[in-house]
Amino acid sequence: MSQDLQNLTRDIRDCRLCTARFAQSASQHAPRPVVWFSPDAATPKVLIAGQAPGLRVHQSGRPFTDPSGDRLRDWLGIDETVFYDATKIAIVPMAFCFPGYDARGSDLPPPPICAKTWRASVMAAMGPVPLTLLVGGHAMRWHLGAKSNVSRTVQDWKSHVPAVFPLPHPSWRNTAWLKKNPWFEADLLPVLRRRVQEVLT
Repeated sequence: MSQDLQNLTRDIRDCRLCTARFAQSASQHAPRPVVWFSPDAATPKVLIAGQAPGLRVHQSGRPFTDPSGDRLRDWLGIDETVFYDATKIAIVPMAFCFPGYDARGSDLPPPPICAKTWRASVMAAMGPVPLTLLVGGHAMRWHLGAKSNVSRTVQDWKSHVPAVFPLPHPSWRNTAWLKKNPWFEADLLPVLRRRVQEVLT
């Protein structure tokens, strides 16, 4: 497993499949794959399956180095030291690079070619993970085959625990959703935090 992940880590970091695609986006940026799993460790305890890096992550080279990351860490009940320990927590988004902005300045979706090229190989090399967090609709569709919208999938969270927790994206854009759905904080988050502690200890 380690050798497979070592090779994949190198190949993903060298990937430039989307050079032309990103050059045509409003942000006109170059690919910078952000890889955050340990090729030398045993199977991680937690897999965070997100969407794609944002501009801040593209610049920093570390996933969730933004307010979304602060909110996600609060949801999990862990600090940055634990969150960025790649031997315990693997962060594998549906696309490893920042997809860029469209003409209106909105984030573009993760290019499907990234998951088609890399995801199955990474999941196979990583092996079964005790806890998988599906952050956003793109991850839910790939891992669960979810055909309903994010709200319905998250509302059905009890059907997937304790191995999988579907979560809305922790972006500020979802603050209104969180206010309209107080059960998420009252019911789901306490169970999630306990499960995180269980698998990490």
